Amino acid sequence: MRGSCLCRAVRFSVTGIPTIFDLCHCSRCRAASGSAFLAELEFRAAKFEWVSGQSLVRTYEAPVHSTPPGYQHAFCVVCGAPVPTVTEDIIRVPAGALDGDPGIRPQRHIFVDFKAPWFQITDDLDQFGMKPKPD
Repeated sequence: MRGSCLCRAVRFSVTGIPTIFDLCHCSRCRAASGSAFLAELEFRAAKFEWVSGQSLVRTYEAPVHSTPPGYQHAFCVVCGAPVPTVTEDIIRVPAGALDGDPGIRPQRHIFVDFKAPWFQITDDLDQFGMKPKPD
């Protein structure tokens, strides 16, 4: 899979199979995406590469709410668009940053206890008040 930011200065590729495709309704994801939820694919075993623009990527880390780590949001400093957040064991890719079809569809809504009051979930996906623990 390939992707980029809005101005296309930051480009990336990720090879592997996403472990989950979440629609996250937490207040931080809503603020970071500017929408009712953040559509995000998570990879645990994948090869990730910044194709261009890695020096333009910044990561904002919000304070810890209850347990570490704090909320991380990676973005392009030129256009402000979200880009993947890469840690040692997890790669989180905003679905909107993908250039093509990831071949997987959203699987669940998470943090629905915190969803925007003006948004109504109308699909049949599973809904979780918090984020379920990985298997």
